[in-house]
Amino acid sequence: MKRCLIIGLMLCGMALAQGTVRIGWAGSPDTLNPGTAVLSEAFTLFDLVYDSLFNLELDGSIQPELVDTYEVSEDGTVWTFKLHEGAMFHDGEPLTAADVAFSLDYYKANEDFPFANGYTSYFDSIEAADDSTVLVTLSEAIPNMLSQLLYLYILPEHIWSSYPAGSAATEFENLEMIGSGPFKMTEYKQGEYVRLSANKDHYAKAPNIDEIVFQTFGSQDVLVQALRTGQVDMITEMPNTAVVSLRNDPNIELVIGAPLSPSVRDIIFNVTNSDTCPADDGICSGHPALLDLNVRQALAHATDKLQIIDVALLGLGTPGTGLIMDGMGEWFNSSLEDYVYDPEAANKLLDDAGYLDSNGDGVREMPDGSRDLSFRFYWPNDVIEAPRVAELLSQMWGDIGVKLELQALDPDALTSVCCPSFDFDIIMWGWSSDPDPGFMLSVLTSDEIPTGTSETGYSNPEYDELYAAQATELDPAKRQEIVWQMQAIMLRDLPYIIPYYQQQVQAFRTDRFSGWITDATKVALEDPSSLTQIEAIQ
Repeated sequence: MKRCLIIGLMLCGMALAQGTVRIGWAGSPDTLNPGTAVLSEAFTLFDLVYDSLFNLELDGSIQPELVDTYEVSEDGTVWTFKLHEGAMFHDGEPLTAADVAFSLDYYKANEDFPFANGYTSYFDSIEAADDSTVLVTLSEAIPNMLSQLLYLYILPEHIWSSYPAGSAATEFENLEMIGSGPFKMTEYKQGEYVRLSANKDHYAKAPNIDEIVFQTFGSQDVLVQALRTGQVDMITEMPNTAVVSLRNDPNIELVIGAPLSPSVRDIIFNVTNSDTCPADDGICSGHPALLDLNVRQALAHATDKLQIIDVALLGLGTPGTGLIMDGMGEWFNSSLEDYVYDPEAANKLLDDAGYLDSNGDGVREMPDGSRDLSFRFYWPNDVIEAPRVAELLSQMWGDIGVKLELQALDPDALTSVCCPSFDFDIIMWGWSSDPDPGFMLSVLTSDEIPTGTSETGYSNPEYDELYAAQATELDPAKRQEIVWQMQAIMLRDLPYIIPYYQQQVQAFRTDRFSGWITDATKVALEDPSSLTQIEAIQ
């Protein structure tokens, strides 16, 4: 038997055709089930393998995908969608309005789906009027109907109907991943690679290439080196320290700009208490000092966001204030005044609140002396800049007498300690958002604490009421006012510190494939817009 040398988890024995695009990334999908997925890598695959009714374009607009035409009733509650002709699932079965109605009902019925279920909150009924017509009736008109449909991927009823609501739905691994999109699942090994083949019969955007291999690299240096040596053709991410050297490589082109999905890096405080700890799943072992706003404010004043951006991102980011990102246009509250970097103010807040270093070991204690201000600080090991950010925060917060116990975790392990178990003190992670603020605002609502969507356990009845109000406010100016008010509350109460909003930094080789979309408003080389368009260089 011949042995294979596996370099960077390259596929042993895999024959790669000239039309195979090899993409390197640092992560891996947490699941292939569109209902239960959390990580962005999973949604990258879903966008390639499935179709949705609407698609988010690289200019930030929302355009029809499976939908050919649509109408809405005068009162905004009845939406009629006419589907494109010719859509087929990868197993040869036709995609009809019955599959669309089934999929939307399926997401609505499964309350354990962390994201998809929330998009259906105002769906009162879904009906297939005929093979190509779907009617969605809302309980009341909402201002963001089209964005609610972006990530509700259309599933084949003849497969998913065997996995009804409950554990059957959430535990279904979906390894065959039968969709109707421009690429088909061929081979998958969690944590190592995903191989997709082109759907040459796609009704609208048949790819020019033959297949894609997404390859996971555990080391950021190896990821960059794989691009340099031609082991991969494109990388979705990289340490910003590699930008200068890659820019000087004649066979590599860098693409830097706003991400397709606005993204945020967040520092998450566990602020659950005995009243908010989930009864079924909650461990809620957060450090009690983090329940004190004085402590959270002190940490905010001790966080030099500009230094973090300069050192960890080489300037490719902007300071953040909340979960609504600056890339979300009018929804971003640009009037907010952030906590200034002021270690003296931070020290005074802690001194005045009774957090003193009574034994002189450099670490403050609780006012009652019961324990040190020493916090467990976790981050996912697939976030490239996270170790450097963690080191910087450890130094900054150490200067005010706060100790961090630093530890990187696999994303699945981090999810298990995060939410709804709340078995942590502080986590650094991040979000990517759809273009509407509704979902990101929901993360801070009390209703999402037991579901696992809330990362902090923050609960505020005033915030909850405002969230419900903006969800059905049809006047854009009034809705913006509410959304801005909610951001002000979050900054005041500080369940998060937002160190930065980041730019997207990607790169591709120029000697293998041409046609990558590099001049759009948003950067996403892994998007179907590029991967269906590129061609092998002969």
